[in-house]
Amino acid sequence: MPSANPDEKADRILRDVEATVVAAGASAAASYAAYRYLNSQAAHARRIIPRRTDSPPNGDGVYYPDGRGPVPYSREIDVDLHLAMYGDSTAAGLGVDTAEETPGVQIVRNLVRETGKAVRYSNKAMVGATSKGLAAQIHASLITRSRPDVAVILVGGNDVTAVNRIRLSARRLGDAVQLLVDAGSKVVVGTCPDLGVVTAIPQPLRWVIRQYSLRLAAAQRSAVRAHGGRAVPMADVLAKEFLARPEHMFSPDNYHPSAAGYALAASILLPEVLDAVGEWGGPLPTPPEVSEAVESRRLINRIRRLLPSPAAH
Repeated sequence: MPSANPDEKADRILRDVEATVVAAGASAAASYAAYRYLNSQAAHARRIIPRRTDSPPNGDGVYYPDGRGPVPYSREIDVDLHLAMYGDSTAAGLGVDTAEETPGVQIVRNLVRETGKAVRYSNKAMVGATSKGLAAQIHASLITRSRPDVAVILVGGNDVTAVNRIRLSARRLGDAVQLLVDAGSKVVVGTCPDLGVVTAIPQPLRWVIRQYSLRLAAAQRSAVRAHGGRAVPMADVLAKEFLARPEHMFSPDNYHPSAAGYALAASILLPEVLDAVGEWGGPLPTPPEVSEAVESRRLINRIRRLLPSPAAH
């Protein structure tokens, strides 16, 4: 078969290059349009979910089996255990009205009830914190020689909304866990929740955020375990109630959990906390790592449910 002459080859190469440039230009235009659209949705979500400037309730102190507490802590008071919370606004309990409704106090109350011990509780979490701020929170505890026996960390949501790099965020969390482990603390981490349940965020931005949060949660889980901590997949928090009853499970800002939402989170974290201090009998529960309720609402799964099954043919 005769080969094409050089002019024909040159023409064909030019046509291929031209087609590639046109396709790349169309792809770039589509990508830019998608970027603009997602940015507009993000601005809309920020208007719906206002930036919180208020402080969460403070429940620091000592809790006793007879129901007393919080009693202000001093070094003259003997306690059996010290539990500390670190992380972001969910760890701080933003969104509820009283300290008793925050996740940390709910964990501590149940810890006291289950063990019959006096427990000191301190919360170092900061509203708006990302994984980058964990080290400062932990150093603030350790510098005052207030090493917790067990530390609970909730962080990740702000890393997602700030679009922080997943590997870097997970590595910072792992480093924070290592700081506590080296100090002699047991560490329980609730990994990034599945933000796909926040219906105030419009689609398709909510789908993008959901994928990002689940990827971050997976990276966090690996980092926590690699540094000696206990990872609890908080996607289980995002159960049917959050989608079926958002007015009950979310606070009025439609983003942070309500008292009921925090109670669900506390109930998932409690077994790991009890096991960390040697007070849990039997095997630990294994919550799912992806919320079935949110998974069922994925567009592709909704379409599949509308299609006839193969057995119907």
